[in-house]
Amino acid sequence: MSRIALSRSYACKMGGTVIHSIDTDMFVLRYFMDCMGCNFCHDICCSYGVDVDLENVARLKAAPQSLKDFIGVPDSEWFTDEVTQDPEFPSGAHVRTKVKDGRCVFLNRQARGCKVHSWCLDNGVDYHTLKPMVSVLFPVTFDYGVLHASNEVVDGSLACYNTGPTCYEGSRDELFYYFGPELVAELDVLAVAQKSASA
Repeated sequence: MSRIALSRSYACKMGGTVIHSIDTDMFVLRYFMDCMGCNFCHDICCSYGVDVDLENVARLKAAPQSLKDFIGVPDSEWFTDEVTQDPEFPSGAHVRTKVKDGRCVFLNRQARGCKVHSWCLDNGVDYHTLKPMVSVLFPVTFDYGVLHASNEVVDGSLACYNTGPTCYEGSRDELFYYFGPELVAELDVLAVAQKSASA
């Protein structure tokens, strides 16, 4: 795949991340997308925890008790202690969610999916305010201003690799939320060009 510089930089509405380039792999590589409709991956992508901005950590810890009760693990056990400085995160730093018995502490082991996401939907809360942005965007991610498919898709290790829509198609609405309509409009044009080139 190739790297393309965008016509301009696009800043995340949350702060931190500014996208100036993309890898065209996200227009080609595919994944299942309908996570809750999947009956074969057993939430394997929730095995490693995820980077969480420190401001997001504060919002989660300040959330209502009903969320904490639903998580079922004390909030003192939600995150690792190691803080990584990273200007691409809104606060400039992040930690990771802890892994408990081989899965992210927020995984719903009695049902499926992320407990933070489920609680938000059940309680009329915009999940973008509490669920880590890296999780929401997966399997698209960013590094040093470059938007691209996540490593698990690139190397083919994702359990649902090569099925369903492209990484861009699956993450398009979330990119719209975080980076706005202008970025998506430019990416739409690039996606069509990539499809034509691959035909």
